[in-house]
Amino acid sequence: MMNNQDTICAIATAQGGAIGIIRVSGSDAVNITDTIFKPIGNDKSPLSQRKPYTITFGHIVDTDGSVVDEVLVSVFRAPHSYTGEDSTEISCHGSAYILQKTMQLLIGAGCRSALPGEYTQRAFLNGKMDLSQAEAVADLIASSSEATHRMAMNQMRGSFSRELSRLRDELLHLTSLMELELDFSDHEELEFADRTELSAISAQVENIIDKLVKSFSLGNALKSGIPVAIIGETNVGKSTLLNVLVGEDKAIVSDIHGTTRDIIEDTINIDGTVFRFIDTAGIRETDDTIENLGIERTFLKLSQAEIVLWMIDATQAEKQITELAANLLPRCKDKTLIVTINKSDLTESSSSNESEIKACLSNALTYLYNDGTMSPDSIKGMHVVSISAKSNINIDTLRRLLLSSSALPDYSNNDVIVNNLRHYNALKSALESIHRVQDGIVTNLPSDLISQDLRECLHYLGEITGGEISSQETLNNIFCHFCIGK
Repeated sequence: MMNNQDTICAIATAQGGAIGIIRVSGSDAVNITDTIFKPIGNDKSPLSQRKPYTITFGHIVDTDGSVVDEVLVSVFRAPHSYTGEDSTEISCHGSAYILQKTMQLLIGAGCRSALPGEYTQRAFLNGKMDLSQAEAVADLIASSSEATHRMAMNQMRGSFSRELSRLRDELLHLTSLMELELDFSDHEELEFADRTELSAISAQVENIIDKLVKSFSLGNALKSGIPVAIIGETNVGKSTLLNVLVGEDKAIVSDIHGTTRDIIEDTINIDGTVFRFIDTAGIRETDDTIENLGIERTFLKLSQAEIVLWMIDATQAEKQITELAANLLPRCKDKTLIVTINKSDLTESSSSNESEIKACLSNALTYLYNDGTMSPDSIKGMHVVSISAKSNINIDTLRRLLLSSSALPDYSNNDVIVNNLRHYNALKSALESIHRVQDGIVTNLPSDLISQDLRECLHYLGEITGGEISSQETLNNIFCHFCIGK
């Protein structure tokens, strides 16, 4: 449990650098830092007597007076600091010994080691940022591409918060009018909340929330990577392909069938687009209980993928298509399917082999169309490419095909994109509430029932920014995933 009255300290930089920074925050931050710091130069006045937002050169000294390091100390005064509290930042050399020794001296002088996310939680509690902005700090630290960096910066600067604030202002105005109308319920001739205006504004609110909810698929793909499931029979080279794509031996490669029994995932950045590759268990008939569990997970991951790489052994292509088409193709509805013919170096002609495989796939699809299992537009797009994962043949072609198949919608720097599951769930609940408001208007429900749904919508929107969160456990759960020092 975090105690927000304590003065806290933490190392805010990664180990191994030339410079290390220790952050101290709390009501006694400046005084505690003074006990271990001695300025150098003509001005020997302590930090507590110096102007805020200044940097002082001096020594960190041990309890026996020996010098630990030469440092720079920055002083910040409440409320103009990251946390909104009095704070100092000690910039010293990046030696692990110096950093740990300085931390020991601070703790001995009255500090407490900060918990993960405690600085940002204090910034939230002190009104320096709302909860959605605070969560964006963690996303910014974890950003691995230009797109994820742009999303995090946009949210941290308050674009999402401003959008929610506008929505809440509209809803609050209507709720206030309806509450006033209820107070004068004895005067039936009075109607403060015009139903036409209520209908128009609720439709506008519904449209904005719906747009935010729908943006989550894009935000999640940008943040976590576009999910790509690598599927196929056993021993067709799925694990070899994963290792080639990510550039390391992530999965065990063996000639023994059924080696991969669980799901293996890793991400790769291809020209700024992050893909999350999922190596799945090979699909085959087996009596092995564990292997069958892996195959069940294969189908689950296939349902979650945006792109499916169906790997086929070039030496057994028609046989594998015939055996798996009826089971796999219907599961590729609304997905991009890339049929990847592996081991193409073992066949005489890749081009003739591709033509035969395309014809075989076409026959399988025609059968499924005629059977009513699938419609001609079920699969978003289908491509066929010949490769050799083992010999690294045509891998660049496959990468380009993945890029062209990602088809992420265009968005500008000013677009608000939802990428946080907690925000997404709250927005979905808010959308359900506003739908009930609209239904209530159409069916002429009493004002008190409509007002209740409006308040619920306000509650869920408030949960995102933190205005309605009172549970300390909820807050701790959000911030515990931050790194220490932030």
